[in-house]
Amino acid sequence: MRRDSGFSLIELLIVVAIIGIIAAIAIPNFTSSRIAANESAAISAVRNIVTAQFTYATTMGNGDTFAADLNTLTLTSPPMIDTVLGGGAKLGYTFDTAGGLRLFTVAAGPAEQDITGWRHFTSDQDGVIYDNSGRVVGGQ
Repeated sequence: MRRDSGFSLIELLIVVAIIGIIAAIAIPNFTSSRIAANESAAISAVRNIVTAQFTYATTMGNGDTFAADLNTLTLTSPPMIDTVLGGGAKLGYTFDTAGGLRLFTVAAGPAEQDITGWRHFTSDQDGVIYDNSGRVVGGQ
């Protein structure tokens, strides 16, 4: 008597269904983890821009004048921020800064809401980083 080896169609369908259930559970968690990582990177980038603004004011702005924009921070020698961040977009977030005499602001927002991040971040010459709910998320 010969015995066929292999899997039946029912067994294969059960395996595919189990894989589908596992994927349905895992993919939303992966997306949330990626958004959390993007938000953490955005906070770090805002902190880098704030530090660059203080460095610019100390070294090139007579102690009280901040850089007018991101481009100014990339054109110093050596550059105070990298050219990717100086371009205004990095890791799913867009960045902007505006500065002048004794004042500056930094803003970061997700490029695509619900895909790259949920929160917006801001900071100024006080060096404290806030999210869009006004909660402190970082500082100097």
